[in-house]
Amino acid sequence: MKKKNLLQLFVLVILLLFIDQITKALVVNRIPYGSSLSIIPNFFKLTYVKNTGAAWSILMGNQILLIVMTFTVLVFFFLYLYKKETLSKLDILIYGGLLGGIFGNLIDRIRLNYVIDFFDFTIFQYDFPVFNVADIFIVLAGTVLIIKIFKEGDTHDI
Repeated sequence: MKKKNLLQLFVLVILLLFIDQITKALVVNRIPYGSSLSIIPNFFKLTYVKNTGAAWSILMGNQILLIVMTFTVLVFFFLYLYKKETLSKLDILIYGGLLGGIFGNLIDRIRLNYVIDFFDFTIFQYDFPVFNVADIFIVLAGTVLIIKIFKEGDTHDI
């Protein structure tokens, strides 16, 4: 990969990682564990929870497995990026979002043995699983990647 692309990707990952870690620190310092702060009644609140699992708390309590799985994904991710000659601006946004989110949650897992989650939505009486900024980066980047793959119709590169 070209150095310019690598630098842009690195800067974006660091920026997103910083945003993720700052929001988590704010929650930890301002909301007691297990408590909620109502933002929009019956719809959105900030709730400080400790997630020892992955999305929707699957694999709960299996931090070592989750860390190993994350490192495995990162190895393949970096091998893929290494083989790419250049990245488009959209690629940088996609891969930066994925990496920023992955590293944000990985840092929590290694440092705390859980991930700090706090966005808590109730949608049509369904209490959606609590999530964080890193999760948003991963979901948005993953969604854009899927759309890009379908739009381009070319998956030989993935």
